[in-house]
Amino acid sequence: MTDIQVETPSGKGAANENFPVGSWLLPAKLRPHVATYYAFARAIDDIADNPALAPDDKIARLSAFEAALLDPTADRPGVEKAGRLRASLAATGVPAARGTDLIAAFKQDAVKRRYDDWGELIGYCRLSANPVGRYLLDLHGEDPAGYGASDALCTVLQILNHLQDCQDDYHTLDRVYLPGDWLAAEGLDVTVLDANASPPGFRRLLDRCLDGVDALQAEAERLPGRLRSSRLAMESAIIVQLARRLAVLLRNGDPLAGRVALGKSDFLLCGLKGIAGVQAARLFGRTQPAGQRG
Repeated sequence: MTDIQVETPSGKGAANENFPVGSWLLPAKLRPHVATYYAFARAIDDIADNPALAPDDKIARLSAFEAALLDPTADRPGVEKAGRLRASLAATGVPAARGTDLIAAFKQDAVKRRYDDWGELIGYCRLSANPVGRYLLDLHGEDPAGYGASDALCTVLQILNHLQDCQDDYHTLDRVYLPGDWLAAEGLDVTVLDANASPPGFRRLLDRCLDGVDALQAEAERLPGRLRSSRLAMESAIIVQLARRLAVLLRNGDPLAGRVALGKSDFLLCGLKGIAGVQAARLFGRTQPAGQRG
């Protein structure tokens, strides 16, 4: 790895994401900070997901990003996005853990390819997904009491993405984000992901995962009403609606037969539902900022 060849861009951007990233709903003054955070997250994710890199190489590159995020003396060519995030975090008072936790998740991706059970998968989501929601709450000055609902929503989004991409993750990266004990309980192993349609046992596994998603979704749906920022509440309400819709599509679809994804009409309808729901709740006084809940 030379001094300037740290990043390995995949070409992916916000348009490739399932859910909105720094949309027009967020306050204009905060959008540049969100863009800086996303650029950092995209860069380290691309390193972790690059199949051409050896695990040690991935970890070395990620460590260079971590060093630059935490220490200005560690700045070097190739990790400028870490330096920009460091400056953004300092300006906004957001903890560096929102970046370092992501790095820890992607270092784990470099060496860990299987998950023994649901609890282990949830533990991965605590590092790989939950920091994003906490970052947005911190950036908006929201009460930390809202972290629980935010964590639930971010974990839901991560697991839904894992189910969508289960076959591609296996074929491209030899990673399987499915509970190994649930696979074994159905008499299956990871080679089921080579199939072009889900056998009954794998369908039951998918539904079991979606049952876990539904349980988390119940907590996630409390998030918009916990937020003081109406703009962030609308953004989160839209994401809640999109997550609910994608879970339904995965219940009725088969990710081994073809990628199950949200369509333009889903984004439109969920956007309208999310915005209208928040506006109606605030109009009729049904919002409850996090600090007021028991």
